Amino acid sequence: MATFQPSSILIIGATGSIGKYITDHVINAQPPFPQVTVLTSAETLSKKAAYLDELKSKGAKILTGDVTKDEDVRAAYEGVDTVISAVGRNVLETQINLIRLAEETPSVKWFFPSEYGTDIEYGPQSASEKPHQLKLKVRRYIKENVKRLHYTYIVTGPYVDMYFTLSPKAVEAGGFDIDSKKAVLIDNGEGKIGFTTMPDVGKAVVAALRHPEASFDKAIKVQSFVVSSKDILAEFEKQTGGEPWSVSHFTLQELKDREQEAWSTGQPNAVSYTLRRIWLEGGTLYDKTDNESIGLAASDLESLADSVHRALTTGW
Repeated sequence: MATFQPSSILIIGATGSIGKYITDHVINAQPPFPQVTVLTSAETLSKKAAYLDELKSKGAKILTGDVTKDEDVRAAYEGVDTVISAVGRNVLETQINLIRLAEETPSVKWFFPSEYGTDIEYGPQSASEKPHQLKLKVRRYIKENVKRLHYTYIVTGPYVDMYFTLSPKAVEAGGFDIDSKKAVLIDNGEGKIGFTTMPDVGKAVVAALRHPEASFDKAIKVQSFVVSSKDILAEFEKQTGGEPWSVSHFTLQELKDREQEAWSTGQPNAVSYTLRRIWLEGGTLYDKTDNESIGLAASDLESLADSVHRALTTGW
């Protein structure tokens, strides 16, 4: 398998928040991959027709099917050698069946489960973090049941694009309100966090596809840059005319208190509290990334200044 190169790629979850960035980079890759296919639902085919038509104009094949139906998945896998999943957090468990079917399909050699986020095996405490449980379940299934299929987990840490937001229902988690020029920092705002921008997630997937020998059967950790919330604030102030933004603070303990309350009362923002607490506690400060091993040079990736400029001009 050392000489394997993907020739027929299937993307599942291609039009979602991160899926779109992955799909755009895969379909626009140079040199191009010989065949890229998108499996989408009939509902998405209707709601996102313009985007899917754009993909089709670039050579993508669009298939309509239901990922919960074995017959639809088997039909989509026919002739495919690489599957990229970008399904959302709420349906991560559906990947177990997708992986089972991929293992049973002789043509499929490589599967990318939907990870694209915080390292769920960063340390001993990671095993008990509530937002990690479905991804950990998928990893356990692969470890215990997959014998033939290669896999790659793309671990990116938080998307800085989403970190730029400030939820009015979860202000204790911190963030940035661009329209109001307001920042909420945790403690002194100096804790470092390793970020990946959403466009760079797409670049990382393509880089891994180009380097199967470095990517097979492991978690590939990639990052665009490591900065603090204070660094982000300074860049926003610089690019919005130099005037200071309005800044308020919560302590890490206050964030933890709200996190516990959110989980105990079943609030939907509980996941946000937990993930931001993990990041602020250093859960993305890896000793080493895999950027270099898959050919991602610093010049290939966005800088903090690039991502702030994009947030101010075009949003995500």
